[in-house]
Amino acid sequence: MDLVPRKPFGELSILRREMDDLWNRFFNDPPFGRLISQQWLPSVDIDESKDKLVVKVELPGLDAKDVSVSLADDLLTIRGEKKQESEEKDATRHTVERYYGTFERSFRLPMEIKADKVEATFDKGVLKITLPKAEVSKRKEIEIKVK
Repeated sequence: MDLVPRKPFGELSILRREMDDLWNRFFNDPPFGRLISQQWLPSVDIDESKDKLVVKVELPGLDAKDVSVSLADDLLTIRGEKKQESEEKDATRHTVERYYGTFERSFRLPMEIKADKVEATFDKGVLKITLPKAEVSKRKEIEIKVK
């Protein structure tokens, strides 16, 4: 028989971790996370390649004129508004699941960007922002020489 040290609070830390996970899932995963939050936030993907960052934002139901993009130093900000459609006078609304209102997403960029070369395009409800990296930000591989 092996002796095993007793950890009287070990079970409590496991229970606490499980409760924290449950709490985070409850408030962060749809549908509950969206019911509690009053602000609509579009989904964003950020990809990095050798020469650029690419930010893609899902904006279904919006037009390019409903969105603005700004870059100040290393802070990229995307703002917009999704307006609610007018309701017909004789119609009764049974369910409302779509989100409306203003939104703002800001991202601190991890490197210097060529601000004058930034491009934004809007196609099929997806805003694509291409941010070329400045030369000082590009990673340079250094060869290790063997003596």
